[in-house]
This record gives sequence, C-alpha cells and structure tokens, in this order.
Amino acid sequence: MIESFEELEAIRKSCHSIVTKSSSFSAGAAAIPIPGVDIGSDVAMLMRLIPKINQKFGLTPEQIESLDTESKLFVMTAISNTGSKMAGKYITRKLIVVLLNKMAGKVAAKGVAKFVPFVGSAVAGSISFAAMKYMGNSHIDDCYEITLAALEKRRLETAAVVVPATEQTVSIAANGPTKAE
Repeated sequence: MIESFEELEAIRKSCHSIVTKSSSFSAGAAAIPIPGVDIGSDVAMLMRLIPKINQKFGLTPEQIESLDTESKLFVMTAISNTGSKMAGKYITRKLIVVLLNKMAGKVAAKGVAKFVPFVGSAVAGSISFAAMKYMGNSHIDDCYEITLAALEKRRLETAAVVVPATEQTVSIAANGPTKAE
C-alpha cells in the first residue's frame, strides 16, 4: 500500500507519462488508413494500460484482496463512490469494448476521418490520441482519489491512536501524579 502523499504524487506522475506514451501509440495506429486496426490496437493497449495503472496505485483485485477486512471494505466503498468502472476489477476485453462504446462518437469520427484524403489520417490520429489520453487520465484520477482517501483514513487513524496518549501525558504532567485508591 502507498505510504505517503509524496509517493502517491510520484505514482500519479508516472502513470500520466505511461498514458501519454500509450496515447501516442494509439494515434500512430489510427493514422494507418485501414479500418479496424485502430480499434483493435486501442483495445489491446487499454487491456495492458488499465491493469498497470491499477497495480501502481495498489488497486488490482489481488492487492485489494490482500488487505485486512476493514481496509478492503473502505477501498471497495471508495471505488463505488468514485464511480470507477475499472479500479479493483479484472479488466476484460468486454469491459474495454463497453467503455469504448461510451466514446462511440469520437470513435466514429475517427473512422470517418480516415477516408478524407491527406488530412484524414492526421485527424484520426488526433482524435485517437485525445480519446486514449482522456480514458487513461480519467482512470488515473479515479485511482488517485481512491488511494488518497485510503491514505487520509490511515493518517487519521494513526493520529487518533497517538493523540489520546499525548493528552493523557499532558494531563498527568499538569495535575501531577495522583494516588491510586
């Protein structure tokens, strides 16, 4: 599990870099003027990208399953609250296709753009880059929010355990020792 806010920020930055790289590959595949190549490559890229992001944030099904019961319940609730469709889940081809269908307008525009001479491939590549970047970054944002909530919960629990002992020590010091009756 992620132990600090600094570590969480580093993971987010690393994941953004991975998404940008994948988006560039997606744009390259979309520029190929053969129908269907881009969709197939987008599905394959997302099948690798999403689990990698989940793993970095500690949100694969296996990582969540290894948590204690209370932490597992908290993480699953946080996933539900964000509305994430991909955090903590096994990523299947069917799930990726469903998510891509939600972006059907962009996917359709990309397919039509390929048939426009000269600039069509560039337009299709741009649309593909933007769509892949949007999906990847949205998933990073969800994972970040979930992990930040878990990190904050742990921080508060740790503070709650430390504070009573400190207050008791201060109280004893201020009032002096008391006799046991």
